[in-house]
Amino acid sequence: MVHRLFLTIFLILCFSANVLADEKILIAAASDLNSAMNAICHAFEKSNPDIKTEVSYGSSGNFFAQIKQGAPYDIFFSADSSYPMRLEEEGLAVKELKRFYAVGRIVLWIPKTSTLDITKGLKIVLQQEFKKLAIANPRHAPYGRAAEETLRYYGLWDKVQGKLVFGENVSQTAQFVQTGAADAGIIALSTASSLKMANDGNYWIIPTETYSKLEQVYTVLQRGKDKSSVKAFLEYIQGEKGKKILFNYGFIVP
Repeated sequence: MVHRLFLTIFLILCFSANVLADEKILIAAASDLNSAMNAICHAFEKSNPDIKTEVSYGSSGNFFAQIKQGAPYDIFFSADSSYPMRLEEEGLAVKELKRFYAVGRIVLWIPKTSTLDITKGLKIVLQQEFKKLAIANPRHAPYGRAAEETLRYYGLWDKVQGKLVFGENVSQTAQFVQTGAADAGIIALSTASSLKMANDGNYWIIPTETYSKLEQVYTVLQRGKDKSSVKAFLEYIQGEKGKKILFNYGFIVP
């Protein structure tokens, strides 16, 4: 009888542990979402205290490579639509569960200590005193590709080749400017809208017609397809509260 009791308690504890483990959501998110996603997760956990979120930030291209190699994420928030689509095609993401969640924008950002006139826009890169421009790496960062496109649009790409400093993602790109490794940076509006960046610098919004539309898409990976916690989190993102947070951080929301 005692043996049966201990066995029952053991099984209950094991079941409870599995349930709790299932309530932790592992999220891979593009770096431009850093501030917005932190705010969303905080608000979501406040409304859903039994569910915890753990977010990793980086470039969308690097996450794509990691997921292909078996990285254990439940949801992937990409800064573009191509990577989620390719993951779905390769069977690593759940078919028909990818969703368009926001449109990103890019800005030219400089520190408040700079003597450069931000109102002149990208023309400042041609000034003699301008030494370094930071952008995200176009090879794996959608915001880097957008930066390259806008520089080409203005006929500046070839002229700034010797001045470019490449960040792995928009967050590192912003850090280059903050630390003085670059005079200015082309970064996400959402990054520039964070409290610290807004306090430390000024930005010029780059016209959207100069680069391809940054339609940002999330997809549910195979690990997260049956989790009720994942469903609840995505419903929050798509709801009024989630959209409001994204909007407040400079995103255009559907």
